[in-house]
Amino acid sequence: MTTTTFFLFLIPVLAIILLAVNLILSPHNPYQEKDSAFECGFHSFLGQNRTQFSISFFIFALLFLLFDLEILLVYPYVVSAYTNGIYGLVIIGYSLIYN
Repeated sequence: MTTTTFFLFLIPVLAIILLAVNLILSPHNPYQEKDSAFECGFHSFLGQNRTQFSISFFIFALLFLLFDLEILLVYPYVVSAYTNGIYGLVIIGYSLIYN
């Protein structure tokens, strides 16, 4: 058996065994406080968790998403920059400017 097939079979089996042991041995104490919604440090009162919040949180989330996607698009070039050369740099620059 090769190493790859060994790991393809061993890792899922080991994960299932560890999850089963966790389910069997973990303490189960369900109560209402555990199942209720917990948002931003405030407990919801009888389903009244729809309150207005500052738009700056929304703008911050959009900026985070924008820069996160930008890093995701630039990362493959950074990994292979040595083989891409100047042509890859021109393509990534064009992509960053016009997209």
